[in-house]
Amino acid sequence: MDVLSEVLSAVRLNGALFFNAEFSAPWCIMSSGAAGIEPHLPFKNAHLIMFHFLTEGRAYAMLGEERVELNAGDIVVLPGGDSHLLGNGPRRGEPVDSFREFAGSLADGLKAVQFGGGGEKTKFVCGYMACDPRLCEVFLSGLPRILKVPVASGPSGKWIENSIRFSVDAPAGAGSSLVVGKLSEVLFVETLRSYINALSDEQTGWLAGLRDPNLAKALALMHRDPAREWTVDGLAKDVGMSRTRLADRFRHFLGMSPIEYLTDWRMRMAAEALEKTDKSVVEVAMDVGYNSEAAFNRAFKRAYDAPPAQFRRSRKGGKVIDQKVVPAMAV
Repeated sequence: MDVLSEVLSAVRLNGALFFNAEFSAPWCIMSSGAAGIEPHLPFKNAHLIMFHFLTEGRAYAMLGEERVELNAGDIVVLPGGDSHLLGNGPRRGEPVDSFREFAGSLADGLKAVQFGGGGEKTKFVCGYMACDPRLCEVFLSGLPRILKVPVASGPSGKWIENSIRFSVDAPAGAGSSLVVGKLSEVLFVETLRSYINALSDEQTGWLAGLRDPNLAKALALMHRDPAREWTVDGLAKDVGMSRTRLADRFRHFLGMSPIEYLTDWRMRMAAEALEKTDKSVVEVAMDVGYNSEAAFNRAFKRAYDAPPAQFRRSRKGGKVIDQKVVPAMAV
């Protein structure tokens, strides 16, 4: 069982590469991140994770005052889709607005775009991952605002790097966009796995918790069947440890009990269903493990300060009602 795969499946992760760059130093571009690519996408209201994967040369990425040095095989991820700078060499004047300068190239697929001062060459591809903003918060909240991972140095990194190079260089054909999209998803998942493996033993939070075999198994079980009538005793038995020890692992890594975590996830799933489907409140309640509509209404109102029916009307009327902040999700 793989809890990361279970969660990524639930958030309906969709990826794509949208820009293939062959830049030469000196160069510096300003990317407006998710705000820049969103108008070009066919879907709305998704959370966009931005990333850049270097296949040749070197560069730097800057988010505010934080600067990250990049080499071939590195991926830099902006989990929040924040605006940022990319460049190589000394700055000359103001950074070029990437989405304004290269807007016409977005319609050309992954045809290589050349830009810069004619010096040292840097090749990279830009992509995004789209996911449900409410559900993906579970794993994104533990990531820094800018993250570099030498993903190509991992066990499958060279295969991913070579596959992406081949896909962006090959002529577009039937199914090519699907292949590139799946490769970007694989790249992102491998990035998360590499990040998790590099965490220190002292680190806490959802991603760090996946390194604890018993906690990871418990999370995978609950995410695989969230509507099951779970008890701490039953979960501990399935995992093969005492209920006290299991509760301790949840508290240590997530800051909440197993049932509190389950309830939080159920409410996130329920909110998504109320917003995006036409299922009745009773159907949604049963889908997330509540046989009593009254009990579901109470739990939902505690999470969103509004009963399910009001939440649905508000969302479909354009007003956003956010879930209350759960401390453990912000670790």
